[in-house]
Amino acid sequence: MKYYNLKDHLEKINFREATVKGQGKGKGLFFPENIPQFDKEFIQNLHQYSNEEIAYKCLKDFVGDEIPSEILKEIVAETVDFEIPLVKISEQISILELFHGPTLAFKDIGARFMSRCLSYFLKGQHKKVTVLVATSGDTGGAVAHGFYKIPQINVVILYPKSRVSPVQEKQLTALGENISALEVNGSFDDCQNLVKQAFSDEEINNQLFLTSANSINVARWLPQQIYYLIALKQWFQHHKEEPVICVPSGNFGNICAGLLTHFRGLPASHFIAACNANQVVPDYFKTQKYQPQKAVATLSNAMDVGDPSNFVRILELFGHQFDDLKDKISSYSIDDDKTMNMITEVYEKYGYILEPHSAVAFAAMAQYLKENPGQKGYILGTAHPVKFPDAVEKAIHTQIEIPDSLNELMKKEKKTVEINSDFEELRRFLLHKI
Repeated sequence: MKYYNLKDHLEKINFREATVKGQGKGKGLFFPENIPQFDKEFIQNLHQYSNEEIAYKCLKDFVGDEIPSEILKEIVAETVDFEIPLVKISEQISILELFHGPTLAFKDIGARFMSRCLSYFLKGQHKKVTVLVATSGDTGGAVAHGFYKIPQINVVILYPKSRVSPVQEKQLTALGENISALEVNGSFDDCQNLVKQAFSDEEINNQLFLTSANSINVARWLPQQIYYLIALKQWFQHHKEEPVICVPSGNFGNICAGLLTHFRGLPASHFIAACNANQVVPDYFKTQKYQPQKAVATLSNAMDVGDPSNFVRILELFGHQFDDLKDKISSYSIDDDKTMNMITEVYEKYGYILEPHSAVAFAAMAQYLKENPGQKGYILGTAHPVKFPDAVEKAIHTQIEIPDSLNELMKKEKKTVEINSDFEELRRFLLHKI
């Protein structure tokens, strides 16, 4: 399998190179040269396969011969080594709980897969790699945990000051060792722009071997396909119709992975990109004009993105044909008031606790089903409610229990370096502290 640069189609590399490099020339994202199709027998008989077997079949064509099959099977087994249940909330809406991994967020899957692939690629080599990543919340913790103490890898995480929850902050700042956390006076978009500048800076790249662990990296993006298949395996145990799939969307890597899985043969009647007040994509669906905006802070902070990097991959999937895109995807913007009301309503009506991101998704799904009666579907639950205690406890008037796995973490000291959204400050840190 080859991957081409979306900004320079002449640049084509294999999976190993795409994983290590992260981005191509001109900060371009890599995209698979062809989209392998699932066997119909495989899709029709998902219930006969274990999650590990599903993960292997899902990713083997994208990896090719860059990783031996036995090693890849070990990697994907560790990637999905926790529960991923599809839970019914109402008669029309279920939720795929993606928060049972080590950092209680859906990004555990992508981070675990990528860290193990990168570790394999570096074995026997003498170079060190610096993983440079911006996070709006959950990516940082998942990447920190996934790469913690892995030889030959240093991790530098940029996150927006005062815009992540206390649990999210501890998960990315309390580990130490090979993990460095930079607290940026600015927004997630500022963090992301700093990272992009670093990747195009000649001096930094002459001294450091940089790669990224955001969903712009194919090894972080592609494994997210796995749980759409695991969801379908459970869905068809109780339903005959194809599901509507609603994804909380910020940087759009998650829904892009779902759409890629659909293009490969995953049955789905429709996709919904559920956004918060950062409504660049909902506006695009109304106007056909993509206009990046300055990100605004919301309760669903992991989706506070004003210029989603992965949307270009979605456009590529659909051949930049707007009518085809709009036929398969709807997008809604849900503000904080609706988000809070949704958490309260679902808890009182169904006894289920949503956190802000899944509440945005539930509200968007409810709106779509109201406009399109007779359908059913599921939302992606991307984080555990304990990661957003202030909003959730205010909405349900009940204290959330902290899982045992977090008790020790919350006692640890926060270790950060505070910087402004000034590239020279990041440059100094990378060149003199790493």
